[in-house]
Parts: sequence; structure tokens; C-alpha cells
Amino acid sequence: MATKTNTGRFFEDYSIGQVIHHGVPRTLSGGERALYHALYPARHAMYSSDEFARDCGLHEAPLDDLIGFHTVFGKTVPDISLNAVANLGYAEGRFLKPVHLGDTLLSRSEVIGLKQNSNGKTGVVWVRTTGENQLGDEVLSYVRWVMVRKRDVDAPAPDTVVPTLASAVAADELVIPEGLSFDGYNFTHAGEPHRLGDYTVGEKIDHVDGVTIEEAEHMLATRLWQNTAKVHFDATVREDGSRLIYGGHVISMARALSFNGLANAQMIVGLNGGAHANPCLSGDTIRAWSEVLETAETATPRIGAIRLRLVAQKAEAEMFSLKGDDGKYLPGVLLDLDYWALMPT
Repeated sequence: MATKTNTGRFFEDYSIGQVIHHGVPRTLSGGERALYHALYPARHAMYSSDEFARDCGLHEAPLDDLIGFHTVFGKTVPDISLNAVANLGYAEGRFLKPVHLGDTLLSRSEVIGLKQNSNGKTGVVWVRTTGENQLGDEVLSYVRWVMVRKRDVDAPAPDTVVPTLASAVAADELVIPEGLSFDGYNFTHAGEPHRLGDYTVGEKIDHVDGVTIEEAEHMLATRLWQNTAKVHFDATVREDGSRLIYGGHVISMARALSFNGLANAQMIVGLNGGAHANPCLSGDTIRAWSEVLETAETATPRIGAIRLRLVAQKAEAEMFSLKGDDGKYLPGVLLDLDYWALMPT
């Protein structure tokens, strides 16, 4: 009997240089924005107000950058991580063009690295994923690596190829959206008065608020991005009988919480690195803090860039704690994300 269903790729199904074009195109509307803002406490002004965005040189408020990221990411799941054990990290992420209402996004991925694990049962796959809109314009590009199960443990290991990745996107490689200007930036409407010069490298910011993750909200959010990874929905996949919270859900929650203290970090333009340090499960309460890693001028007057470490942790964990003496993440740390955002100078 022929099998027409997609059981997902296993480690031995990948090869260096392989390009995978992902289905299904997704047209984004105000519905995604409304649901995103209902699921997360998102309130950055650039994404909330057409008038604020027009004052900043755009024709309308773009969709939140992470809506674009999750949509592009979700397209890749059936082909890249349906049989994943864990999503391990991100690098070299660049947000190339804002996503607007009515845009249709597609994704493709190129396999750039392979390494079988010593247990012979799993391997790590590195892919560079690109999202583009209906005009063929690239809106997003990033590298991620994921641990994937083998179908046949006796299948020979491929030649090991571990890609060399930049530790961070250089400030001069960040893309400033066409027309963006902070000449008419309204700090009152943005919600906070802090400019780029008010932040110092090494400064740490407690974002104060917390949100308890609920099972239903997590699954609704993950379905919103058409992410079909089994570990997020099927309680029989994990030995402990729990459903793993999608890492992107944690990213969006932490980014939204960071508004309190970073309201003027308006647009995400670079994703330097990231690690889902420990599993997040239903019932966990997430709190967040940020560390300023770097600040930079851009080629556009009055638009600066701030590089931030965004950490999501369980509520019971000690604030500003990250790794133990052994260099490993502490058990209460859920996310360690390094990104660039644009901010008025």
C-alpha cells in the first residue's frame, strides 16, 4: 500500500547543499496581528499604531517582526524538525524587509552542516532558511541547527561538516527599512523616554512582569504559525507525558515583556544567536531580563542599533543568573537570545 502522508525527514535524509522548498504559502492579515497581541503582552508602538509608524516614515504599521519569523519558521517544520529531539540554536539572522498586511510568505532552506552524534541514534542538521514575500523579496534569513532522530541506527554516518558561523551580525550589515526615520519620533506615544545614549554596555534590566504559560494558549499560538512538530501537541511523544512549549512562544513572550524598560527598542533587525537552554512546560511562569551588549550608530541619522541579550527564566530562578561554575545554563534558564534592535539616538 502506497504511503502518501508525510512522516518527516530523518537525519540520514539530509545532504550538504540540499535545498528544500517548503509549503504552504501564508498570507498574513490583521487577524495574525490581533491574535499575536492577544497571546503576548506585545505593545511596541511601531507595530501597534499606523499613525506612529507614519510619523517614522513608513506607510503603515508593519506586522511584528516575530510574526514574520514564526511564519517563516513554521513553514520549515514539516521538512526540518518534524522528527526533531530539540531545536538547538540560531545564528546570522537578518531581518531584511518589514512584513506588512497582505504579504504572502514562503520559505526555503539549504542544508549547510551535518554531524552524527556519538550515540548513533541522532544527528545535528544545520540549515540556512530564507523567507520571501509574494514579490520575491527576501524578508528574513537565519541559520538554525536542530537535533534529529535517525530512521535507521545502522545507516552510515555522513561526513561531518560543521559550518563556521559569525558570533554576531556586524552593525554595518544591519538593514534599515526603506524610508524609516526617527526625526518625528514621539517618545510619549512610545511609552518611555529612553534613547540609545541612555543605555550603557553591561547594564542589566529586570523587566519586572511575569506570565504563566497555559497549555491551550501555547497550542493555539503554535498552530497559528502552522508549526506541526509532534513534541508540541502529542503528549505520547515525550517520556514524561508533557507537551513541550514551542521555543518561539518563549521568545515572543520574553520580547513582549521586555517592553518594560526597552519600549524604544522598536524593530528587530538582527538575530545573533540563541539557545533554548531548558524545556519550558505548561504551568511555568516566565520572567525576563536583558543585558546591553553593544550600541552602534547606523548610516541613517538619529537611528541607532542596540544589541541585547534577552533571557527568559522561570519565576523561581534568581534574577540575572545565567550559568553555573561549570559553564552550563542553570536549570531555571529557558532562553538566551542575542539580537539587534533599532532605537532612536
